[in-house]
Amino acid sequence: MAVIIKIINQSENPLPAYSTPGSSGMDIRAFLAEPVTLQPLERLLIPTGIFIEIPEGYEVQVRPRSGLAVKQGITCLNTPGTIDADYRGEVKVILINLSNEPQTIHTGDRIAQLVVQQVEQATWEPVEMLSVTERNEGGFGHTGKK
Repeated sequence: MAVIIKIINQSENPLPAYSTPGSSGMDIRAFLAEPVTLQPLERLLIPTGIFIEIPEGYEVQVRPRSGLAVKQGITCLNTPGTIDADYRGEVKVILINLSNEPQTIHTGDRIAQLVVQQVEQATWEPVEMLSVTERNEGGFGHTGKK
């Protein structure tokens, strides 16, 4: 069953789309008046010209594109970013340049991918004690390196 998401596209770019039939994420593109150059370790909020209306009970996650990360050292911060069902503003992507060289983003460049996920809201139940497990309070790295 496909989830229907209403969309307004104020850019000249195609709508976010799956690149292959087995893709989980839809590529989303930059919408810029002029190219922007990210210096090493610089981060910028990149507009897309896309506005969406997500059905209640769903979110859209913004995730990095692996090719952009490995080839240019550009990835998303706040990953995965969450677009909530009640957000109606422009979808923007926080990019960071983790390479040692300046990297330029042009309008139309595929900068991230969007993944639609079903979500549930939880209710807290205050209690005096939690159940005991084998792990119990074992935290980061508690199972060792091997």
